[in-house]
Amino acid sequence: MSGNIAIGIQDFSTIIQGNYFYIDKTPFIKEWWDCGDSATLITRPRRFGKTLTMSMVEQFFSIDYAGRSDLFEHLAIWKEEKYRELQGTYPVISLSFARIKERDYEKTKQKMCEVLRNIYIKFCYIKDSEKLTDADRAYYERMLEENIKETDATSSLYQLSDFLYRYYGKKVIILLDEYDTPMQEAFVDGYWDELVAFTRSLFNSTFKTNPALERGIMTGITRVSKESVFSDLNNLKIVTTTSNEYASVFGFTEKEVFDALEQYGLEKEKKEVKRWYDGFIFGEHKDIYNPWSILNYLDTQLYKTFWANTSANSLVGKLIQEGNRTIKEKFEKLLCGECIWSEIEEQIVYNQLNGNEKAVWSLLLASGYLKVLSYETYQDIEEGKMPKYQLALTNLEVKLMFQGMVHDWFAPVQPDYNDFVRAMLLGDVDAMNEYMNRIVIQTFSYFDTGERASGAEPERFYHGFILGLLVDLRDRYYLKSNRESGFGRYDVMLEPKNSKECKAVILEFKVRNPRKEKSIQETVLSALKQICEKKYDADLLDKGIRKEQIYHYGFAFEGKKVLIGTDREE
Repeated sequence: MSGNIAIGIQDFSTIIQGNYFYIDKTPFIKEWWDCGDSATLITRPRRFGKTLTMSMVEQFFSIDYAGRSDLFEHLAIWKEEKYRELQGTYPVISLSFARIKERDYEKTKQKMCEVLRNIYIKFCYIKDSEKLTDADRAYYERMLEENIKETDATSSLYQLSDFLYRYYGKKVIILLDEYDTPMQEAFVDGYWDELVAFTRSLFNSTFKTNPALERGIMTGITRVSKESVFSDLNNLKIVTTTSNEYASVFGFTEKEVFDALEQYGLEKEKKEVKRWYDGFIFGEHKDIYNPWSILNYLDTQLYKTFWANTSANSLVGKLIQEGNRTIKEKFEKLLCGECIWSEIEEQIVYNQLNGNEKAVWSLLLASGYLKVLSYETYQDIEEGKMPKYQLALTNLEVKLMFQGMVHDWFAPVQPDYNDFVRAMLLGDVDAMNEYMNRIVIQTFSYFDTGERASGAEPERFYHGFILGLLVDLRDRYYLKSNRESGFGRYDVMLEPKNSKECKAVILEFKVRNPRKEKSIQETVLSALKQICEKKYDADLLDKGIRKEQIYHYGFAFEGKKVLIGTDREE
């Protein structure tokens, strides 16, 4: 570790030559090379040093960096004579899909072809070599054209490997960073199947049927299911967040973080830094920190959600916002600091993410938003069943990020939402009805994404609405909810943290049943009656909150129409 903090630099040589702060991760080179795997997929959350590590590997092995011992001579890898002799001795093809975030398939394919074309431009000096045939040169020229044919594109890395092998007389190392970024965008924007067909052909020719390949590494956030993308890659070594391999390479260990804090005179901040940024677990290795957050904290010495603000989190937000009742209920528990239990599937099957609870929690775990606290063993469960994992939000930074995400769900109607909350706490039912109906009309479609007509699944809306209350009132209230099965009722209690300053609130939600209730007004009365008959006040009264401090509200839903009533006498 040394030097000033440099934010956002992902080029290894720039960091070393600039004497910027750097934690030595070069032992990865030895660990990876000694494994002997021909192709390796490593998944880690975003901003965990994947790109910098790939840059380090490229500059260690690449012929373009031959004789650059100055980059490594003060680092751990240079203590190994065997590896000093390997530095700068291989042709390396290095590319990244990190910036490919287009809204449709054709633009995505075009951007991927641009990345492939730029690789050919980089090695253009081999095009006229006598070791290439006229047919090879014709293919090379086609790869330099603006419109590359799909058949040429999917075999491009295979062909370039062959050209470089013949030119240098050595097999190539191929490094593909953020391989799954286009795939996540494809799922969000609805062109998944088209992109999968293209990438499957590209990956198969590059990493499976490639006699010119010495070694290869792919990095990404998720392990996309083998059936969809890697069906032919039976030679692929897969390292996920539950694997022990390379556990301390991507991310900072607690010792590395605490040493850095001491170096910058921040040793008194260890406990608070741990509360905000610790919590990541890779394999059996605990107390891993996100490098991006730590670097930004060391630079600013402020506690903020640095990591959470590095992307739009569009996929994660979509899955929770559009999730069913069970997903929202469990997410509510997570925001309250509780744990949930779920089966986990490390192979992310994107076409199962909509409504599939296991797939959603698996993605959040792979992306770093959740951590595993414990898990069942196969000895603990019935034969034929999958073990469940105990999951929690990773740390305070992640919790605050999710709170901000829920708050943003209501951004289009924020004035009405704020006015509704204010009216609810003041007991103004007329204002509550006015504002609530405007909120429902404008936001219902954000939550109700089922195949049925909008209005047939109102629970999606107000489970999201409850999350909004939880986030916006967390400083003044404890939010408690009764999660009974079915949709007969879903009552919410807002218990004030300071009963002298705030009223207590009980909300009872009901959907009108035309067979039982003649009107939506009757549904409101039924909701209020249930609050009394079930004695929902009892817990609040036992805590010394007076009856006149407790507001009862019955919510009746009929499609997008909402009616709110109270039994409170004016």
